[in-house]
Amino acid sequence: MKATKVDGVYDRDPMIYKDAKMFDEITYLEAINKGVGIIDTTALSYCMDYDMPIAIFNLNPKGNMLRIIRGERIGTLVDIKEKNQTSKDNK
Repeated sequence: MKATKVDGVYDRDPMIYKDAKMFDEITYLEAINKGVGIIDTTALSYCMDYDMPIAIFNLNPKGNMLRIIRGERIGTLVDIKEKNQTSKDNK
């Protein structure tokens, strides 16, 4: 888990660009290549080496930690598997 002040991984900084798109899922290599600023590349590499998925989500909304612990999909999942890269509109 990686709790942040944004809802997940975006195609660009959502604090600057209101039209930024959030990814539902992204691979470790995509996260490293995109230069995701909310988690460092050493942590991404370590998780990739040990096949540990990372849920990146906003900790601020009440109940989000419990939602993640229960397995609910919120934020962005960073995983080793190649997946269809989808994005959500920033709402």
